[in-house]
Amino acid sequence: MKPAEVLKRLRELRDEWRKQGFSFYGPQKEEYERLRKLRQERVQYFIDNGLVFKGTKKTVEKKVEGS
Repeated sequence: MKPAEVLKRLRELRDEWRKQGFSFYGPQKEEYERLRKLRQERVQYFIDNGLVFKGTKKTVEKKVEGS
């Protein structure tokens, strides 16, 4: 399953969950957990390989006293 398809299906399941009184019925819970696990594995892959933007580095200038 492509990453975009995973996200789309997760969004659809969350919408169904909301419409059903905030609970899953039948195999929906199993499918949701499976898709969540796929997404978590993909995100972890990006983190492990340094593909996640962590912000810019802050540079601190030190003033030299004296002279």
